Amino acid sequence: MHDLPTTGHELRSTVSSSGQLELTLVEVPVVAPGPNDVLIRVEATPINPSDLGLLLAGADLSTAIATTLDGVPVVTASIDPKVLGMLVGRFDQSMAVGNEGAGTVIAAGEAASAQALLGRTVSVAGGSMYASYRTIDAGACLVLPEGTPARAGASSFVNPLTALGMVETMRAEGHHALIHTAAASNLGQMLVKVCQADGVELINVVRSEAQVATLAALGATHIVNSSAPTFMADLTAAITETGATLAFDAVGGGTLASNLLTAMEAAANAKPGAYSRYGSTTYKQVYIYGGLDRSQTVLSRNFGFSWGLGGWLLTPFLMKAGGETIGRLRQRVADELTTTFASHYANAVALEGALDLAAIADYARQATGAKYLITPHGD
Repeated sequence: MHDLPTTGHELRSTVSSSGQLELTLVEVPVVAPGPNDVLIRVEATPINPSDLGLLLAGADLSTAIATTLDGVPVVTASIDPKVLGMLVGRFDQSMAVGNEGAGTVIAAGEAASAQALLGRTVSVAGGSMYASYRTIDAGACLVLPEGTPARAGASSFVNPLTALGMVETMRAEGHHALIHTAAASNLGQMLVKVCQADGVELINVVRSEAQVATLAALGATHIVNSSAPTFMADLTAAITETGATLAFDAVGGGTLASNLLTAMEAAANAKPGAYSRYGSTTYKQVYIYGGLDRSQTVLSRNFGFSWGLGGWLLTPFLMKAGGETIGRLRQRVADELTTTFASHYANAVALEGALDLAAIADYARQATGAKYLITPHGD
């Protein structure tokens, strides 16, 4: 292992008790792999919405300032005191960022399972992926098909497993159709393909006619535009047709979750004999799994009493699902990596580029079709 790198760089995020966010690159030693470990040269790692909470910590980016310290880029920004109170547990800790990524195994421990990965391109959801190198247990790696570039496997965990997890949750909870908001995203396009393959009715909620066209080109059947004046009528009609009683909402704030429940209630009440002064007995569930809108979630209680609103995250779902289900889902992702679960990126930046103020402002918008990929070695 004498030819292996001894140091690399990690992108770190620190929140000070005084209310400052600091983003910087830190030189760290490369950890030699243990018996069951592999050392990955990280070549592609996406900036997912799920990464931004840790990375940016809700800072006010209008206050962001870029400087250098000993030739290393540093970005600082102020954090509103109202937000700061929720970050006490991470005060003054330099935290590594990046949920998932892919790269080449350049060293491996002596275990056969680790040695088998030497020289292979793998993807992993191991955290701390905004880095030059990552040492991790071989069992955590998803081996990409021969010839598959790291870029194609960089987003093979969070979005694909979330899409599959939504369908698994639907089945487990006795629902028969889905509603998905912010549906033109990379994740949303994967969900369209999964539901088509699995024969699941899916209602896609988007916010522009351009996004309607994007999903229509994929063959999506039920697409409703939340910016259209006929949104509620269109949504209710789609729910009436599909019988959807479960929604996954990426927006979180505002009235969208309430509108979903209201439309589900209206569709249920349209059935002959369904009227009750207490509302329909059809159970309706909305799971908030994202925060594109950081404002308050507002509910107008006009959807009876048979409903639920909760949070949904991938990691708790996987913990509950168990090893057999996880293995089955991961295998499906590997089999359909360049088809169903293909990801698309608008921009690619090196680690230093991820600290460019213009880039930060861009990827922090979480705009559909503007996903960023970090290529730590500039590949």
